Amino acid sequence: MANFVLAIDCGTQSIRGIVFDNKGNMLVKEKKEFQPYFSKKPGWAEQDPLLFWNTLCFITETLNENHKTIMQKVDTLVVTTQRDTCVLVDRDGKVLRPAISWADQRSINNPKPISMKNKIPLKLVGMDTVAHDMNIHCHAHWVQDYEPDIWEKTYKYLQLSGYLNYKLTGNFNDSVASQVGHIPFNYKKFQWERPGRLKSEIFHIEHNKLCDLVQPTKELGRVTKKASEETGLKEGMIVCAAGSDKGCETIGVGCLNNKTISISLGSMASIQTTSSKYYETETFIPPHPAVIPNHYNPEIQIYRGYWMITWFKKEFAEKEMKQAKEMGILPEKLLSSKLHEIPPGCEGLMLQPYWGGAGVKQPDARGAIIGFSDYHTRIHIYRAIIEGIGFALYDGMKKLEKKSGYKIEKVMISGGGSQSDEICKISADIFRRPVCRVQTYETSALGASMIGYIHKGVYSTFEEAVENMVHVKDIFLPDKYNSDLYEQLYEQIYKKIYKKVEPLYKSMSEIIPIHSISEITKMSRKEEDMKKCKTSS
Repeated sequence: MANFVLAIDCGTQSIRGIVFDNKGNMLVKEKKEFQPYFSKKPGWAEQDPLLFWNTLCFITETLNENHKTIMQKVDTLVVTTQRDTCVLVDRDGKVLRPAISWADQRSINNPKPISMKNKIPLKLVGMDTVAHDMNIHCHAHWVQDYEPDIWEKTYKYLQLSGYLNYKLTGNFNDSVASQVGHIPFNYKKFQWERPGRLKSEIFHIEHNKLCDLVQPTKELGRVTKKASEETGLKEGMIVCAAGSDKGCETIGVGCLNNKTISISLGSMASIQTTSSKYYETETFIPPHPAVIPNHYNPEIQIYRGYWMITWFKKEFAEKEMKQAKEMGILPEKLLSSKLHEIPPGCEGLMLQPYWGGAGVKQPDARGAIIGFSDYHTRIHIYRAIIEGIGFALYDGMKKLEKKSGYKIEKVMISGGGSQSDEICKISADIFRRPVCRVQTYETSALGASMIGYIHKGVYSTFEEAVENMVHVKDIFLPDKYNSDLYEQLYEQIYKKIYKKVEPLYKSMSEIIPIHSISEITKMSRKEEDMKKCKTSS
């Protein structure tokens, strides 16, 4: 039997170590959860990089302990991680400060300078405001302005994937397909932007502080002796370049072209497709590098996404959480079982899921729930969250169709939320298309594993890997009555919400800035998280 690939999937709230065989069967899995981040100040989201590494080591050691026979046949390792989470290290690879997460919302007061040769074209196409917003929210810029001594000591400015790959191999390199974030990356050419060009002026990071880039499916290095001692992995094991978690998910559900979309119902919900041609879903917002070399992943993001389920459980579902514990099931399973109690449209309740903002083009956006009546319950709110995320993703699909020129024929769904049949049914009704679920919801790890098997030569193309490793298990067909109702709600209400309330959002931001949280609120909501994170670290 052929040797196996181990996929390490480092998400926002957990790390999983999973071994799939070359037919897409999950052989073993270990998972460990952790607090997503801690916040020293409102709007901050940080984590100790060593927490990620130590958790990875725990996972690999547990795999060796519990699944020794399988692990002895593992000869290739692939790492996929959350995106836009930066780690700063010195020349010896020592961490200089906590990692700044993708969820972090801090900004600098004064943007870094952009030369007139780049500023004028931005102004002419109306993208100067977008460039300004990207500039002030660049994590590196904040460190440069407020921790200059740390920046001076910084030898490499890494994505989380690059940090974990360094810990494994001792090499400062990373996959091209993992470069998603506030960094001077030329997404059209799959390389670091040259000094003086637009991206290098929006994101002021010295070229020598950036890591070397390797194409997906190629070798990054070998597990070092030190890493072997810490992880229990075999010294000399190949570490293969994979890609971001969302990019791996897209391949993990078999999305290879513009006619299929990948919906990811994770902490950040997203909708992606795969394209051989470069196109921007919104002007100046580039597609991400796909794990298929020289391909792109145009994407629409819902920043908080299914994190909102965690928020809902904490703030509204104490009863269900207690009941689920007594029943020995996950709270999400109990909540999903109640979705059918509420009719489509939530009896007039509608939610717009901008709890984490709505991107650089809508900087003042906040979440909204409209239509409350005295008969609405917390389960109405729960279903409104599911439908609201669905409407936002459906809106994203329409943008992808318009930009690509292709009509979406198939919807593939993955991520934690996809485990619920009810959520999949609601998604099919909103999208007015069959929604397909493959054999595992761990599609990010599955996609990463496919990359490993291509590297090993088991498969020569991604098409061949998909054919052998991705298997549709469930198909959810839309209900015509529900779909017609959702289309009417989308066209007549959802699409109009933001334009109607945008002036109010702007006024609210002027009166009460989005990060202006009272000390009492900050302590009550953040103190427990910080204590847990310190304990985990």
